[in-house]
Amino acid sequence: MAREQRIELIRKISELRGSAVLCYITGDRENVNTRIAPDVTPVFFRHLEMFGECPQIDLFLYTRGGDVLTPWRLVHLIREYTTRFCVLVPFRCYSAGTLLCLGADEIVMCKMAELGPIDPSVVNAFNPQDQNNPAARIPVNIEDVYSYLALAGEKAGVCSNDQQVKAFTLLVERIHPLALGNVHRNYMLIRSLAKKLLAMRRQPLREGRIEHIVDNLTEKLYAHNHMISRREAAEEINLAVVIPDIRLEPLMWSLYQDYAGELLLTEPFNPTEHLQGARSEFEVTSGYVESLHGTDGFVFSGVLERHDYTEAGQVKVNIMKQGWRTKN
Repeated sequence: MAREQRIELIRKISELRGSAVLCYITGDRENVNTRIAPDVTPVFFRHLEMFGECPQIDLFLYTRGGDVLTPWRLVHLIREYTTRFCVLVPFRCYSAGTLLCLGADEIVMCKMAELGPIDPSVVNAFNPQDQNNPAARIPVNIEDVYSYLALAGEKAGVCSNDQQVKAFTLLVERIHPLALGNVHRNYMLIRSLAKKLLAMRRQPLREGRIEHIVDNLTEKLYAHNHMISRREAAEEINLAVVIPDIRLEPLMWSLYQDYAGELLLTEPFNPTEHLQGARSEFEVTSGYVESLHGTDGFVFSGVLERHDYTEAGQVKVNIMKQGWRTKN
């Protein structure tokens, strides 16, 4: 679908909602994926400046997650231009995307919409080394660490101080103490951010409800890949979920499908399909920030080279540049 047709969908959603609509799509295409990251903040600023002050801003969002500090900055920035901020979720909205939703006055979720837990995996220089790749470190999931300690106490009957010390010592033998310290720091950070984002709603929540939401999005979900449906989000977690009506839902889904088709989200990036001869340049767009006023794309560009001396038909991908680029 051409931008003109996609803009028509955005316009219709804007008219139905009485809002200014900003679309943020982070592509999850294999080999050229993008994530929520600080570099998108100036791109948001460009579009918000074109909006000016608005009664309501709707963020149409598709993402697998990313940097957990960026939502805090983006919600603050958006609220500089409006007193009412909402998030429209057509499909996936995980991790840092869910944090963005916590800062919204309402979360409009389609039938296929999914939120996710907000417990990130952390990586630093003290994490365990990946045996298959000595240059890489194995991520440590915050809730995995706390679940191990809970398992030791609740299921294995570790009650005395000596037993607790022994259980913790076993953990430290496998994970560096500073890596565990970083895990705990991030655990405290994510809970603090979630509470502050929830407190930014136009209608304040009771402290008990905030604790309930944060606990459910961190400690009470069984796996980081647990997908939260709109019913669970509304009825069990008690988020400010709104069900789109019969006019809005198909518009939201059509807009998502267009972005999925434009970014080829269901197809892995295959360098051999872009290679012409032994060497050629390539350029792939893997994310969008778009509104009625313009389009910015996250673009990977580089060089593809065929290497037959190591393995017949092998293609080497050299990404020379990546970043946001104004398209319209």
